[in-house]
Amino acid sequence: MTDTHAVGAGSAPAPTVFFLSDSTGITAETLGNTLLTQFPAHRLERRTIPFITTVEQARAVVHGINRVAASGTRPLVFSTTVNPEVRAILAQSAGRFFDLFDAHIGQLEDALGTAASGAPGQAHGVGDAVRYQSRMAAVEYAIEHDDGQSLRALERAELILIAPSRCGKTPTTMYLALQHGILAANFPLVEEDFDTMSLPKPLLAFADKCFGLTSQPVRLSQIRQERRPGSNYASLQQCSFELRNAEDMYRANNIPYVNSATMSVEEISATVLQRMQLHH
Repeated sequence: MTDTHAVGAGSAPAPTVFFLSDSTGITAETLGNTLLTQFPAHRLERRTIPFITTVEQARAVVHGINRVAASGTRPLVFSTTVNPEVRAILAQSAGRFFDLFDAHIGQLEDALGTAASGAPGQAHGVGDAVRYQSRMAAVEYAIEHDDGQSLRALERAELILIAPSRCGKTPTTMYLALQHGILAANFPLVEEDFDTMSLPKPLLAFADKCFGLTSQPVRLSQIRQERRPGSNYASLQQCSFELRNAEDMYRANNIPYVNSATMSVEEISATVLQRMQLHH
């Protein structure tokens, strides 16, 4: 069981939100949290319980939910379990139960003319071996090509993220690799790169694969101060210089780019995929 917290307004006890799954819990978290974004004023305690695959496990989970319900506010329960017996037991808890699959499975069965498999863990398991191996290979590629560490097989890259330091290159390439199987490299822009406004030499042959990130000077300075407090690297003047010149470079070389300062890694990734027309 993992706990996360979201801070919001109000002094009342924070309702507990349970994300229940017969697999990793990623789907339950994603769908449930997407719905909860529409209620930003609420402070919530989040608990994810993955791998609920047996009746005995389901009963133990219900016992835990009921214990929370008895101590305060009625919990919210989001479930993506597919086994009918397990789902039926979970639905008997004292929480407000939201079955994220039940409302749509029947409609899909009608639309596709096929009964649902009822097999757990399909969204984030290894059922599609080819896709799984593709994602793992992409992760290995992203690690090798992080921050310009390696130029080997750069021609294989589907995407090369470029940006000054601490603009979000690494988390974005890792996310694109793990979630979408994109072969993504990232390359840092340093002060010397701005002398000519041309792309760094190793990237000249791959301009059509490049996508730039930028940020806001104050935000970038704050992030860099955490890494190297009091340094020129983290100064507002240096951050402003690098971001201004990076954007000039992007425009001079027709490189698409986005300001990542207020974007999550998911939002940055979705923007990159859309604008670069990448999909797996």
